[in-house]
This record gives sequence, structure tokens and C-alpha cells, in this order.
Amino acid sequence: MSRIRTVLGDIETPGLGLVYTHEHLITNPPAHQKDRDLELSSYECSLLELILFRQAGGTLLVEATTLDYGRNPAAMARMSAEAGVPVVAVSGFNKAAYFPLWVETTPVNAIADKLVRDVVEGMDGGKHKAGHLKSGGSYNVIHPAEDKTTRAVARAHRETGAPIWLHTEAGTMGLEMLDILESEGVDLGIVVVGHSDRNPDPWYHAEIAQRGATVHFDGVGKVKYHPDSTRIACIKALIAAGHTDRLMISGDMGRASYLTGYGGGPGFAFIATKFIPRMLAEGIAPEAIDSIFKANPVRWLARF
Repeated sequence: MSRIRTVLGDIETPGLGLVYTHEHLITNPPAHQKDRDLELSSYECSLLELILFRQAGGTLLVEATTLDYGRNPAAMARMSAEAGVPVVAVSGFNKAAYFPLWVETTPVNAIADKLVRDVVEGMDGGKHKAGHLKSGGSYNVIHPAEDKTTRAVARAHRETGAPIWLHTEAGTMGLEMLDILESEGVDLGIVVVGHSDRNPDPWYHAEIAQRGATVHFDGVGKVKYHPDSTRIACIKALIAAGHTDRLMISGDMGRASYLTGYGGGPGFAFIATKFIPRMLAEGIAPEAIDSIFKANPVRWLARF
């Protein structure tokens, strides 16, 4: 049986229920990112948020903080143990604006080797392993360094089998990043295209799904981008097109102002307590919801 790689070891999949597939617990963006609301630096506040997730019915959380964004494997592992929630960490990168200098000066295969070590041996030389890989692009463009890191992620996947999640800036360049991965021999069935609801275009979403990749909506509750009615409509469109098995939903609550533990909102509980009930009220079948929040994440993650 395939297992999911968490920071506390590989786990079997039976018994898993609600899974969030893209969240943040501890972050520390580079100093040139002046918006420090993106910094999640309080262990106790983040721990409380993870406990609230468990209390709302959460059974597994995918943590998306990358090498260039202040990843802290030891803190994640401690938090996972204290909250009683398995946590899947990531190896890889966000976008070129955050890349450290060594990304430019290191050959692509050497970058891939670093990602492989994070998955197979332990992140940053420690004992806690990453369970998925991440790369990203910029707004309406793929920077040459992002092409490089995406190819490194592809090569690390081919060696480890670890699944891939793609950061798209405002939902752009997802198809182009799939092209890069495909040119590197990646089966797109293990790829998730993130932030797709920032570009609420049903044609775009269907194109991703038709290529075998998974569409990821992670702006739930963020009305400043789009109202949740727009997301519901896009979810229904994907389901109607026969792509229920190519959709996952999370919150990407990567700001202190989004998290209840830091005094903000809507918090990790929002999807479980408000958005899923709304999906049901708007006529989305319970079987589709089970696929989106349980079966699809398990199929994506269970590669070890």
C-alpha cells in the first residue's frame, strides 16, 4: 500500500478524512518582502491554528512553506506532534522574487539533488522528510530561474516519486509550467496547479484537468479576490465537465491576518464549518465533496 510522507514519518491512508492541501504554519519571507503580514513567526499562535483545524475535523494538513520562504522543519514536526495532526512538508521554491542567490549559480541537477535529499534523507540535513515538491512562476511570465527550478523539481520527482504542486501568480502560467514538466518526462497526473481560482476561468480550469493535472482552489473566504459564489460556480463547472477527480480545495491562509490563532480570520476552520456546508446547500453532492477533500488528496500524496 502506498503511504504519505509526513514530517513525523510515512503514514498509511485508511482513516484519513478532511485534508487541506495547501496551508502555512511557520513562514519567514525574505527581508525585501516588506509586507510582514506574510510572516508567521509565533509557534504558539500557529499551534493553536493547527489544533483548531483538528477540532473542526481535519485529519491531515499539507504545509507549503518552501526553501525560499523560511521553512522550519523542526518547528513543523514539533507542532504536528503537539496538535495530533499529520503534516506534509515541501521541498522546492515559491517564485523568482524570493530565490536565494545560490539558485542562480547552482546547476539544475545539483538543485534537483538537494530536493531529493530533502525527500529521501531529511530536510536541510535533519531527520524530517519532505512529502511533496513545489515550483512556481511569476505573473504572466516564467522567469529563467523559475524554468530552472521547475526542471529541478521535475528531475527530483522522477527520482523520488514525490508529487508536485505548482505556485501560479494570480492563476497565470499554469499551462506553461505543465509544458515544462511534461518536457521533462513528468506524468501530469501527479501535478497540482495552485491558485487556479485566482483566475476564475472555467476554460482554463478544464484545460488543466483535461491534461491530467489537478486544479487547486485555495482562495476560499478571501473576498478581496473573488466572492465565494464565483468559486462555487467554477467548482460546479468542473464537476459538470466530468472533472470531479481533478479538483482539490484548501485555504492558503498564509497571512497572520487570516489566522484565528493570530487574532485574524477566516482561519483554518472556515472551510470545514462554513464553506463545505455552503457547497452542500448549493447542490454539490456529498460524494463530490468527499472526492475533493479526501480521495483526491490521498491519491495525489500517497507515493511512498
